[in-house]
Amino acid sequence: MNVLCIDPTASFLDFALRAEAQGHTVRVFMGPDKHGDRYPVGDGLITKVPDFRPSMKWADLILCSDNCKYMVELEGYRNRGFPLFTSNCEVTAWELDRARGQQVMEECGIECLPTIEFKNYRDAHAHQMTNKGIRYVSKPSADVDKALSYVSKGYQDMCFMLDYWEKNQKKKVPFIFQEFCPGIEVAVGGWMGRDGFLSHFLENFEFKKLMPGEVGVNTGEMGTVMKYVTIEESRLAQELLLPIESRLIREGYTGYIDVAVMVGTEGARKGRLNPLEFTSRHGWPLFQIQQALHPDICSWMGEALAGRDTFAPYKDVALGIVTAMPDFPYSKLTRKEVTGFPIWGLSADNRYNFHPCELMLGESYGDSGKIEPMMVSAGDYLAVITGTGKTISKAKDHAYSNLKEFEIPNSPIFRTDIGNRLEKQLPELQKYGYAESWEW
Repeated sequence: MNVLCIDPTASFLDFALRAEAQGHTVRVFMGPDKHGDRYPVGDGLITKVPDFRPSMKWADLILCSDNCKYMVELEGYRNRGFPLFTSNCEVTAWELDRARGQQVMEECGIECLPTIEFKNYRDAHAHQMTNKGIRYVSKPSADVDKALSYVSKGYQDMCFMLDYWEKNQKKKVPFIFQEFCPGIEVAVGGWMGRDGFLSHFLENFEFKKLMPGEVGVNTGEMGTVMKYVTIEESRLAQELLLPIESRLIREGYTGYIDVAVMVGTEGARKGRLNPLEFTSRHGWPLFQIQQALHPDICSWMGEALAGRDTFAPYKDVALGIVTAMPDFPYSKLTRKEVTGFPIWGLSADNRYNFHPCELMLGESYGDSGKIEPMMVSAGDYLAVITGTGKTISKAKDHAYSNLKEFEIPNSPIFRTDIGNRLEKQLPELQKYGYAESWEW
């Protein structure tokens, strides 16, 4: 199969390498990075093209790693029947426009937390000051830095952050306030084919903060724990994904979509699902970790576009750990300053659980003491290391055992506690009837 990866986030390297290893022919277009420079990611490892458009007719399968850049142009190709297994404009809006996403859920019969939309920080500040007893979560309604999401402790810190953003944020974007809900965050996602969801759904838990114990800046994800389940095994999928299936079919959506929720643990919302947001794209590191559970990397995607379900993932738990280097997660250094650092320890035995991200082919000292070809850094978001097992604890042990086999100069960054909080949270979720097929 001819596979075209339109990759403006430079996050499809692992997928491309695995697809090629299974006999597919892969072309990758990345375009310029945020500074307008050429991405070195994947150099010497994959076939890169300077423009995706000449390859559109060549491709049997087309994926895009982002649901913003090129999305309007790709909509035209989708309407002409090109084999796109990726987001579209309408469902992208469900993720980026938070108020729109909440509206869609409500229209599909999914009850959401009280939400208020704001166009400027002054109005939000005034609202918070007149509602000092309510704790809010602020989330941007645009494709912007994750740091603009904020979970307040009370009215004082929320007002401070609003003032800070007003003074320092150059690009002002709309945002929402959601009432804070004490609980356990979990998500469920599914792969949409031409005629609906495929037969396996992905329950997953994100670990978003930079440091162990959910301390530090929000990075998006420093690691994730996931497991594929059937619809009979997933009350989450029954209550959050099946209600939107017909809407997704009507909108012509294909690819992965995910709904994150907070399962309430206190007060009137105890034991209830409180939806937070959509993710309508191949998320990262989620997509890298999924590869550890996909024995067939992409043939099933082409089948799904033709209305056939041949998706048969492994049923183990997979746990993934993001490995980065300074100055992640800020990424203010030039690419030159974070390029060329070697990855030592890669072998045939651990390659399956090593998922390269911002890497390329370079040279450094090998086991013989001589300069040899090897993977080296091409940015600060280096790789995702996975482990699998029948239980969360076995997957965790496997992942951290794999991580110890790799050596990277320049102070590698990773969390040491991915999965740990689920030892206490899983029994509570199961008490409410969720994630019942999981074991610690």
